[in-house]
Amino acid sequence: MSRPTSRLRIVLGVSGGIAAYKAASLLRLFTENGHDVTVVPTAAALHFVGAPTWSALSGKPVATDVWTSVHEVPHVRIGQGADLVVVAPATADLLARAAHGLADDLLTTTLLTARCPVAFAPAMHTEMWEHPATQANVAALRSRGAHVIDPAVGRLTGQDTGAGRLPEPEQLYAACLAILAGAAAAAGPERDLEGRRVVVSAGGTREPLDPVRYLGNRSSGKQGWAIARSAAARGAEVTLVAANVSLPAPDGVRVVPVETTLELQAAVQDAAAAADVVVMAAAPADFRPVTVSDSKIKKSSDPDAGLRVELVENPDIVRGLVQERAARGSGPLIVSFAAETGDADGSVMDHARAKFSRKGSDVQVVNEVGRDLTFGQDETTVHVLRRGTDEVLTVGPASKDVVADALWDTVSSMLG
Repeated sequence: MSRPTSRLRIVLGVSGGIAAYKAASLLRLFTENGHDVTVVPTAAALHFVGAPTWSALSGKPVATDVWTSVHEVPHVRIGQGADLVVVAPATADLLARAAHGLADDLLTTTLLTARCPVAFAPAMHTEMWEHPATQANVAALRSRGAHVIDPAVGRLTGQDTGAGRLPEPEQLYAACLAILAGAAAAAGPERDLEGRRVVVSAGGTREPLDPVRYLGNRSSGKQGWAIARSAAARGAEVTLVAANVSLPAPDGVRVVPVETTLELQAAVQDAAAAADVVVMAAAPADFRPVTVSDSKIKKSSDPDAGLRVELVENPDIVRGLVQERAARGSGPLIVSFAAETGDADGSVMDHARAKFSRKGSDVQVVNEVGRDLTFGQDETTVHVLRRGTDEVLTVGPASKDVVADALWDTVSSMLG
C-alpha cells in the first residue's frame, strides 16, 4: 500500500512558538508536492511569522478568528473538508486547549470538527515538555486517536538544549505522509511488504588516507532513509546499512553503521543472505588508497612537491550480489542505483543503461548527480528501469519519500 501522492487537502495549524518559522518550510513541502494547504495560525503565532507570509506561501487568505468570512462558517467547514490536520509547532498551551476541548479561536474549533487524521508536533522547552500536565495532555490526545509526534532532542532557544525541539520540516513531512498512509492502510488492503525482509544501503562511504582525511562523496543518505522508512511503513522487516549518515534512525528499522566500501560490502552481504529484497541506494567510493598513513600526512616544505596517492578499485557490491545469487540458484531481488553525469561519451541514460547491463540487477534507479543535484537535496527526479522491459518509469521532481514509494510500488509488483 503506497503512501498517498494525489492532491490532498491539508490544514496546517501554527501555534505561538519560536519554531513557527520551520512551519513555513513544511508548508512549502506540501504545496510543492501538489497539495492544497490552508494555514490556520493562532493570534500568538502571528507574532513570530506574519499573515502575509502564510498567505503568500499558501495562496490563500489567513485568519485566526471565527468571525472572518463568517458566512462560510469556517470554524466548521475547514475541519470537515480536510484530509489531514497537522499543528506544527504545537505549544504546551495549544496541547492543553486541544486536550480539554476548548474552542476559542479558529484553530481549536477546527480541531474539534475535523474527522480526518490529526497530528501534533510539539515544540517547547524541555521542562515544559516533561511536565506531568503536558504529558497527561499528550496521553489524552493519543487516547482519542490523535498522532503526537515526539519532539527532537537538540538546541532550543538561548543556550538551552534538550528534548522539545521541533523536528526538521522534512521529517515532519515524512511523518505526515506516514500518518496518511496508515489511515489508508487501515481502511484498505493489508500492507504489501508484510513478512518481507528488506536490506537497504544508504549514504556515502569514506576511504581513509590518514587518521584525518578521506576520499568520499556528497551523498547524504536521505534517499536511502526514505526507502527504508517506506518499506517499514509497508510492513517489511528492514535492515539499513548506513555509511556515514547523521540522520536519526527511522522507526522500526535496524541500522548497521559502516564507514568504508569494504565494510559496506560485508554488512550488505551478511544481511542479504536471508533477504527478499536488497536496495543498494548507497554511494560507495569506486577507489580506495593502496596504503593508509598511520599519522596525519604533513605538507612538504617544497610547495611544488605535491602528493601522490596510489588508488585501487573497490569491489562492485551489486555485481557481487548478483553473482552470489546465481551461484546459489536463488536469492533476493536486487535494486541498484546509477548516479550519473553526462559527458562527451554519452548521456546520463546512456551510461545508466550500460551500467544496468553490466551489473545484472533486476531494477535500476537512475538519477543525475552533481553540485546541487540529488545529493543532499530534498527533491529529486529518477528514472526506474526494469530488466526484461524497455519501459522507463519517471518519477519527479518529487520528494524523496514519493520516490521511495514509487520504487516500492514497482518492487512489490515484481514480488507478486
